[in-house]
Amino acid sequence: MTYDYIQLDRNSGVPLYRQLYLNIRTAVESGGLKENDRLPSVRRLSDDLHLSCTTVESAYQQLCVEGYIHSSPHRGYFALDARREGPARRTVPPVFHRTVSPEVRYNFGTDCVDIGHTDIKIWRRNVRSALNRENVLCSYGEHQGEIELREALSSYSFGTRGVIATPEQIVIGAGTQPLLSILCGLMERRRSVAMEEPGFPQAEQVFSDYGISVLKLPGDSSGISMDALEKSGARLAYINPSNRICTGSSIPVSRRTELLRWAHRSGGIIIEDDYNGELRYRARPVPAMQGIAGGRGVVYLGSFSKLLLPSVRIGYMVLTPELLKEYLPRAANYNQTASKVEQLALAEYIRSGQMERHLRRLRKLYGAKSERLIKAMKNAFGGKIDILLEETPLTLILTVHTEKNADGLCRLAMKNGVRVQKTEDGKIRLGFAGIPIGDIEDAVQCLKSAWSTAFK
Repeated sequence: MTYDYIQLDRNSGVPLYRQLYLNIRTAVESGGLKENDRLPSVRRLSDDLHLSCTTVESAYQQLCVEGYIHSSPHRGYFALDARREGPARRTVPPVFHRTVSPEVRYNFGTDCVDIGHTDIKIWRRNVRSALNRENVLCSYGEHQGEIELREALSSYSFGTRGVIATPEQIVIGAGTQPLLSILCGLMERRRSVAMEEPGFPQAEQVFSDYGISVLKLPGDSSGISMDALEKSGARLAYINPSNRICTGSSIPVSRRTELLRWAHRSGGIIIEDDYNGELRYRARPVPAMQGIAGGRGVVYLGSFSKLLLPSVRIGYMVLTPELLKEYLPRAANYNQTASKVEQLALAEYIRSGQMERHLRRLRKLYGAKSERLIKAMKNAFGGKIDILLEETPLTLILTVHTEKNADGLCRLAMKNGVRVQKTEDGKIRLGFAGIPIGDIEDAVQCLKSAWSTAFK
């Protein structure tokens, strides 16, 4: 018997049973093997192709499971109708070519931290300690997040940000977006959310996915315009009080109080995204709005990407008492997105006092970095750039006075081994969390050289 539809390559890295399965599957899908066509017996095919019976049986079994052929007792194997429209599938795995990125000598990206100033040794020790708790690791863990971490966060968030929360009010997740997804599910009667221009794309995407309209409102010198908020009719406001994207400043207490009055008067809810709120280093951090409000009318969001490591994706959300009542009956239906091991490691890191000690060190470090970078940029570029410091995001926003657009400036920098990023409104963003403080002057000189043609 001839088997024109079967082509085996014994030198291939693909197992023979897999090759046989793929060849027969393609023949069925293309119509080469029609419905009720009989296939050779296992022994016959193994003899003709010089294969073991186990190889043929494995291929036939997989084809039966997937519905390409069926086995009839005492009669053999027969093809089923599983024809596909269009070209047949590939019978060999595709070859992937990884794109090689240019070498980065100086990284001003916002997605990294300086490895020389992380608590990596202590963090590794805490992770090992969590891994040694074998009885704890043999279960999925708590849907709301590990109670050990929620208890630690209840004390930590009060001490550093003045947040008022019981462990029961705290929900753990793998960053802000998964937590916002849970929150959106509780916002059944609020179908629009207000935020100050220019907005926050990551949060906007989640709101859009849940059918919640995003209303971008103008701001004034103190924050989102209260008149615009009142007129919008929104009963949900997304606020980043520690860092306004337009100005880099924090929202003053007077405007925070106005926002809290709005929430109380209108029955609205404020989502307080306190990204890096505890990392303010030029002055003492302003207490969280959630604490000022006594835990009412404000949902608090916190995270640790710049405090620990960006790869440790753990954030937390503090629900209001009213939203907690809605959340608890459905909590078991949400899978926990944060690693249980990392949750337990973080709980120990906070309980031992290491987090607060590390926070104090980082405040001094980032204060020194920001001053050094601003000075170096002014010395190198003078009036060719305007600089805005965004303190808690640990970035400088540059307005570069040149005809080159932001994309062109990023490409020029990358050719010289300097990674910078563009903002949504076409400016240049320099993150200084990841660059070693001793490299700042050399990095700026390298950037100056890269942009020299842009100012001609």
